[in-house]
Amino acid sequence: MAWTGAALALMAACAPSSHVLVGTARPPIAPSQVTIYSHAPQQFEEVAVLNASSKSVFNAGGQRSTDKVVERLKMEAARLGANGIILEGFDQTQSGSIGTGVGSESYSRQSSVGVGVGGSLGIFKTTGKARAIYVPPG
Repeated sequence: MAWTGAALALMAACAPSSHVLVGTARPPIAPSQVTIYSHAPQQFEEVAVLNASSKSVFNAGGQRSTDKVVERLKMEAARLGANGIILEGFDQTQSGSIGTGVGSESYSRQSSVGVGVGGSLGIFKTTGKARAIYVPPG
């Protein structure tokens, strides 16, 4: 039983999106029904504070990574029945790197030759924050 709880906690820590409920959740809706707002609309009810992330190996904070984060924010809001999100910001950081190298050498009595080649790729993480909201019809 304790093992199951630990496994769930670990999976939640690695999840690409999460929320903190601050209002009333509603029945889930389709993510396509969630509207993106850069500023708060006239009338709305706050549902939750959202966080989402995406990792990319080749592109530091590229548009594809940002789009993936926005899609994850919309999916999280839709699960809570929120029909809107107010974007609050994005952050891009390098969270690691992958590198490799290879070398070779040869020698004889009169000479020696050494050759080496190496390479590295960065792993970048884009995170986004938003507020999930419910905007009443009309």
